[in-house]
Amino acid sequence: MPGTDPLDFSGQSVIVTGGTRGLGAVITRSFLERGANVVTCARRPPEIPIEAGGRVADFVAADVRDPSQVADVVAAAVDATDRVDVLVNNAGGAPPADSATASPRFNEKIVALNLLAPLSFAQAVRPVMDAQPTGGVIINIASVSGQRPNPMGAAYGAAKAGLINLTQTLAHEWGPTIRVVAPVVGMIVTEDAHLFYGDDDGIAAVGHTLAMDRMGDPQEVADVVMFCASPLARWVTGCAIPVHGGGEGPGYIAASTGHVG
Repeated sequence: MPGTDPLDFSGQSVIVTGGTRGLGAVITRSFLERGANVVTCARRPPEIPIEAGGRVADFVAADVRDPSQVADVVAAAVDATDRVDVLVNNAGGAPPADSATASPRFNEKIVALNLLAPLSFAQAVRPVMDAQPTGGVIINIASVSGQRPNPMGAAYGAAKAGLINLTQTLAHEWGPTIRVVAPVVGMIVTEDAHLFYGDDDGIAAVGHTLAMDRMGDPQEVADVVMFCASPLARWVTGCAIPVHGGGEGPGYIAASTGHVG
């Protein structure tokens, strides 16, 4: 690793799926600022190039649910740098859907995006990472929805739970050459937060349910991703790391006393 700073990613090649907006864009900029060559992918290009630290991320248009397009993204990274050091499986999400009436096609798409796509990307980068003396790191962005009930999001919650298991499984199959880690992300404020949590008062009210008394900032998640990708986490693999501001307080307290924290 160049220099003595464990968070210096100069000369390293990073893929961030869904890296053009929201949390993905923040993760992309964080790697760029630390010297990495970054390839991002999404179905549509960003309105303006993602750049930071005097570097610009390469963009490849791809539907991460299509294994052939996944292979194209990995090939683009290898063509540019001859290596892939870090894969961040960030692409994901789901709109609310009633569990009783969500269609089979809807459920298939949600599971494909949030579970099968990360598996496809992991399989695609594995030969590259495995052949490198320094190996590689796969970071799967999981969610608290995979560790607690997730009303109006059954397929999403189940897929994220599967992603945590996938993280544990691949760490054992592919280690020690490849580390695999899953940051378990809680409620954060992105440009789409108002769609889920309402106005600023709603966001504040949701924040009061957390131990930290506020919702998170995407940079706070990106910082954990940087740690997971770095030598500082060299003995960290096959695990889910909570990044959720302490999580939500017990519901029975609010029900019995009216206090959310």
